[in-house]
Order: sequence, then structure tokens, then C-alpha cells
Amino acid sequence: MAALRSLAFYVLFYGGSVFLVSVSVIAVIAQKRWLRPIVAKWGHWHLWCTRKVLGIAVVLEGELPQGPVLIAVKHEAFFEAIDTPRLFTDPAVFAKQELFRIPGWGYSALVYGLIPVAREEGAKTLRAMLALAKQRVAEGRPLVIFPEGTRVAQGTRPPLQSGFAGLYKLLKLPVVPIAVDSGRLYHHVIKRPGQITYKVGEAIPAGLPREEVEARVHAAINVLNAGE
Repeated sequence: MAALRSLAFYVLFYGGSVFLVSVSVIAVIAQKRWLRPIVAKWGHWHLWCTRKVLGIAVVLEGELPQGPVLIAVKHEAFFEAIDTPRLFTDPAVFAKQELFRIPGWGYSALVYGLIPVAREEGAKTLRAMLALAKQRVAEGRPLVIFPEGTRVAQGTRPPLQSGFAGLYKLLKLPVVPIAVDSGRLYHHVIKRPGQITYKVGEAIPAGLPREEVEARVHAAINVLNAGE
């Protein structure tokens, strides 16, 4: 049954995604103001497919932040990355630079306001990334980052990437950590029914020493790990 559900999910969700990406490209050319509602619709379409087809309930514990704040999210599966535009109002997400090379999607993502992350590039690229982030803050948009840098297996606790502390210091924003336990159900070719939980942690003020902010964020985003 799980295999059939997963097959139906892939057909429905990715089929709908192809349509919405195509519409987003048209929006970028015709009416850019249409782009944000289209991206939000993509997130809601994903949630509908997750709930109705895969049989996965999604539970939120705590109040989600909005507006200019740095949001640090645990990253166990594509689930939370796709769900981001549904959770927040016009989020500006730090995303791997390689994703922006996807035809159609990449340009639409830049216009929408995602921020490319080039970890191996020089100071000039890092300055450009910071300038984009400050611009999104000036627009009143929340910044979303996956501080561990990539998807990690459920139950693991890798250290935060060094760039997180640098952004925290330079942006001078409070941080809201969010734990999510999507990996055990969603990070497989055959996805399983059950419940995915988001747990919103206490806001961490700006201006703390690096060791303290990293320790607090690391602990908060891992509270849903097995054995916690």
C-alpha cells in the first residue's frame, strides 16, 4: 500500500509541479506580482498530496514567526524545503547555488527572492549573498536557513555549518529555531504514513557570542530526534 501511495504521490505532486513551474515562468515574464501566490499554491499543493495521498498528518507545535527574522530549520527531507512557502509569508530561503541552474525554476527562484549559497566561492560572492539577505530583510521578509547545510538522517546531530554564525552576526537578527522529524517518513523513495511534527523553539536574541548561539540553535532544532 505504501508503494502505491508513493507512486500516486509522485505522479500527482510532480505533475502539478511541472504545471506550476511553467505558470511561474509565464508570471515572471507577464506579471511578476503573480509569482508569490503561485509559489504559495505550490506549497499548499504539496501539503494536500502529503496528507491525502501519503496519509501523513502535519502537526505544528508553537507559533511560527513572520517578518524579518532568521529562521533556522532542521533539514531531514525535501518535505520542509517544499513546505516553506506555505508556512511563512514570502520567505527568502538560503538555497544551494546548483538549484538555480534548473531551467525555468532557477530564474523564477531568483525573481521570487531566494538567496543562492555558494560555499566554495570567494569573498565577492559572499558579500553579494549578504547584500541580498539585507535587501530581503528591508522588504520585511523572513529569512530561512538550514544551518546544518544539507539533508541529514533522522536521529543524527551534525555540527552547524560555519556560515550560519557569520550570517547571524552580520545580519543582527534574532533567530527562531524549528525542529522537524520528517526524515523517518518522507526521506525514502517509498514514503510511509504517520505524523510529521514541527516544533518551534524559543526566539534567540541577536548579538550573542558564536558558541552560545550555535549551542542553543543546535539543541533546539534537534529536540525531535529519536531518543530526545
